[in-house]
Amino acid sequence: MNTKNYLTPTKKYKFLVSSIHSVYRVVNSTYELKDLISRLARLLCQVFDANYCVISLIDNNKKSSVFRCQVNEKKRNIIDKKIKITNNIEKKILRTLATFRQHQTLGIPLICDDIIGLIVLRRNKNGAPFLAFEQEVLMASIEQAIIGIKNLQLYDEQQKIVFGSIKSLVTLLDTRVPHEYTHSPYFSKLVTLIAQEMHQDAKQIESLKYASLLHDTGKADIPMEILTKTTKLTPAEYQIIKRHPLKGAEILRPLQILKPAIPIIMHHHEKYNGTGYPSRLKKGQIPQGARIMAVADAFEAMVYGRPYRERMDIASAIREVRGKSGTQFDPKVVEAFLKVVKKINTKIYLKPCK
Repeated sequence: MNTKNYLTPTKKYKFLVSSIHSVYRVVNSTYELKDLISRLARLLCQVFDANYCVISLIDNNKKSSVFRCQVNEKKRNIIDKKIKITNNIEKKILRTLATFRQHQTLGIPLICDDIIGLIVLRRNKNGAPFLAFEQEVLMASIEQAIIGIKNLQLYDEQQKIVFGSIKSLVTLLDTRVPHEYTHSPYFSKLVTLIAQEMHQDAKQIESLKYASLLHDTGKADIPMEILTKTTKLTPAEYQIIKRHPLKGAEILRPLQILKPAIPIIMHHHEKYNGTGYPSRLKKGQIPQGARIMAVADAFEAMVYGRPYRERMDIASAIREVRGKSGTQFDPKVVEAFLKVVKKINTKIYLKPCK
């Protein structure tokens, strides 16, 4: 028997407010769409004494799910790909755009201008049937979640557009910078893995990813005869080379989306002991993202070589990075790097860069 049948008006009001507040807290503390859906499904099971919850986001044809999270008492199942919706109750909700309440099942559409998905809650067969009051509470509670889901969907779309634009910019820059100076397709992945090993959050990793693609933008402004020189640079030529992080930051600064990546780009040639450039920062003065990229940048330069330097074998490059821990590189970043290179297939670096 469902005890909510016998709640006083005051207790019903408290239940409503508590439900709305719980959903609000989840929505406003979650910044990844998939994480939000997963946390929300678990929360709804708890709040509504349900044994099962599915939250499904749909595509434009309203017949397929593009992301689906199912949770029950024992496990969580996430399907992050397009699949056709075959469940009759879910199909009915999508067709009628109306709530469904029957015995131990309660389902509602997620509507923001148009339908974007659905939620279905179930209790065991011997459980209490869902009440009209619980349906009302679910609909009221989920309003904030719908806004949160839509905002994160729009943000994801924006990020895809931004990332595509950045990749186009990188392709354009690569036509200007000799391929001996460009990075492998694995560089961003290596930077990201080191950041993850150091437990950086999603926003920090996103900024690092952008910076890893664009950190050598300033080299497009360096005369080709200096950039391709295979002999020792003159002091004047070296000063020109040293300006490229500042130049890259100057070129990219008007792009507001890249603002968090600018300090990484500007300072990825600083050294942990304060002897780097352009600002001779040391230790914690150097942005952590720049300290991470400095290690990955140096490693790739060693294993792929440069016009002025022969390429090293992977083991020698790793030893070189380890040997410069505490002088050129942040020891904590080196420690994370050494853990990462044990996990990845380093044979990829035996192939030519381009």
